Amino acid sequence: MDNQLADYLHFLRVERGLSENTIKGYQQDLSEAIHFFQKTTKDISKVDQFLILNYLENLQQEKKSRNTVIRTVSSLRNFFRYLAQFGVVPDDPMLKVDSPKQSKTLPDVLSVSEVNKLLSMPNVSKPLGVRDRAMLETLYATGLRVSELVNLRLVDLHLPMKLIQTVGKGDRERIIPIGDVAIDWITQYLKTTRIDLLRKRTNTDFVFLNAHGRRLTRQAIWQMIKKYVKLAGIKRHVTPHTLRHSFATHLLENGADLRIVQELLGHADISTTQIYTHISHKHLTEVYQKFHPRA
Repeated sequence: MDNQLADYLHFLRVERGLSENTIKGYQQDLSEAIHFFQKTTKDISKVDQFLILNYLENLQQEKKSRNTVIRTVSSLRNFFRYLAQFGVVPDDPMLKVDSPKQSKTLPDVLSVSEVNKLLSMPNVSKPLGVRDRAMLETLYATGLRVSELVNLRLVDLHLPMKLIQTVGKGDRERIIPIGDVAIDWITQYLKTTRIDLLRKRTNTDFVFLNAHGRRLTRQAIWQMIKKYVKLAGIKRHVTPHTLRHSFATHLLENGADLRIVQELLGHADISTTQIYTHISHKHLTEVYQKFHPRA
């Protein structure tokens, strides 16, 4: 089974052109499933819907989240479709396995005051503080995914036109407006901190660099945000995606059209964007309850 998995990951990398992060996700989901299957059989063609259902039930017994189970089912479905397509297995067992329904949990969102407090945490008297402030301002001003932020290049900045461009999921390119505050911090970073960081290595066109002059990693940005959340005294779970959620929610709460928010976020399907309308409605209810005399 390990050989079939290795072939499949090679297929995803070479034929499908998926990102390394996506491939690692498939690898983790499928490696854990295969480890479970191998307790019963070493032959991938002997894995049937009953063994798969047994594995999914085991995930639930281990208190895995619904979203983890949904993601695992999706990974297995794609894997066995590939195996059936190339004749490795005679039949696709996943055709007899239903997908669990997606949970309706709403994403965490910061209030405007919490965002302002978070953005003010970096010590901008220090070079890396200027960089961190520029990154936080950019995330909130544009709704970029953290993967899009780390891959942002100088040619993607069109600051005189108050625009940036990025390539998101599905290689979809989009152009996003960016506000004056974020532009000011990016400009300050480019003219000061970034020049200093580049002295530590050869030239690179990535916008945001680490202390060694190399491109930042997604993990480094997670750790940075975690640090500033703690400094800000924000008592909730905050990730880089929280700023993206807050960006979308604050736009809708201030009257932005849902289709425009969909374009800004780079969602292929507006149903993905519609989850933010639930948050916005919740906000409207809270305002009504607080201010209406008969509420």
